[in-house]
Amino acid sequence: MKKYLPNSITCLNLLSGCIGIVLAFQGKLESAAYAIALAALFDFLDGMLARVLNAYSPMGKELDSLADMVSFGLLPSVIIYQLFLHAPQPEAWSPWFNFSAFLIAIFSALRLAKFNIDTRQSENFIGLTTTANALLIASLPLILGSNESIYWTACILNPFFLVLFSLGMGLLLVSELPLLSLKFKNFDLKSNFLRYILILASITLLLVFKFTAVPMIVIFYILLSVISFRFTGNTSTKN
Repeated sequence: MKKYLPNSITCLNLLSGCIGIVLAFQGKLESAAYAIALAALFDFLDGMLARVLNAYSPMGKELDSLADMVSFGLLPSVIIYQLFLHAPQPEAWSPWFNFSAFLIAIFSALRLAKFNIDTRQSENFIGLTTTANALLIASLPLILGSNESIYWTACILNPFFLVLFSLGMGLLLVSELPLLSLKFKNFDLKSNFLRYILILASITLLLVFKFTAVPMIVIFYILLSVISFRFTGNTSTKN
């Protein structure tokens, strides 16, 4: 039975994504954002449970990617699409440009398919993960709802920004950029120093800036990874 427990958690990830899509199409973007956060929690738990129980399986790997495609690929695209609909659109703007939101879904599918056959990503990642990208997108409606800044609102509800954002994040998903993984094989300080730095910085930023901290955390994560691999000269992601 133990090999089915991680798959059950993965199905909860998928269910969260499905509910989030319904909420997003209903215009409840903040609730949809929390659905992404819940899906991310289940995504973390299924992997942890699989490691603890040593219950890895080819089916579990494929199921995880399929669930991630819904929760971290399609759902974020629907949120971006709804932001397009809420944004004031210029007279010359074609409604077809709004569908650029689904670049996130397309690049997420490419990212997940690549991950499943890329043996280099067993320890660290190559390209931004769909989970990190989805959490970043989830923060956008939460920032809008918190009314943190008129400048944030003007930026997020700018259709030109949304097009560039969708394309830019999509390219990061399939890029060859080596990034740190948060998978802990042990809790040794020396071997996990950068992971602890990232976690500590993330908690601090969240306490100070709340939802607006999420974009900062993603940027810090990318910069920390680039600096780490640049100065260590270690771009290998194999065990």
